[in-house]
Amino acid sequence: MRRLSGLLVTGALLLLPAFIQGPSWVSERFAAQAQALTFDGDMALWIVAIKPGQTAQFEDLMGKLKAALMASETAGRKEQAAGWKVVKSETPAPDGNITYVHVISPIVRDADYTILTILYESTTDPTEQRALYDQYRGALASTLGQAPYTQVIDLSK
Repeated sequence: MRRLSGLLVTGALLLLPAFIQGPSWVSERFAAQAQALTFDGDMALWIVAIKPGQTAQFEDLMGKLKAALMASETAGRKEQAAGWKVVKSETPAPDGNITYVHVISPIVRDADYTILTILYESTTDPTEQRALYDQYRGALASTLGQAPYTQVIDLSK
């Protein structure tokens, strides 16, 4: 009997973490913060697909991102804003999603470009952070690609 009790207690302790985790968005938020999105090179292109009907929410979030970058006390954030543009495809992709391209030039070396990380720096209120997360995840269909590039020729010079 004592051995069975010990096995039950051990099993319960092993399974306990699975039942006490917070909402999935919290663990995803911390995972996103743990992996910084940085780029090397002269410029970067970052392509995302936004769900049909969610473009206004995505563009609103990009406005919040701009405000967060401009108001940030973190070194390099204003420089990030100065070199970061977002462009939108005129026509939907075959799957109906709308393609947006983040054009980042010049790249701020070692700066974190993770959108939610930057937005979370602007507020410590968990309710507001959850709303930002929901707005972003609700609009984003997928990340189609991201890559740094090195300038080869400047045709303007």
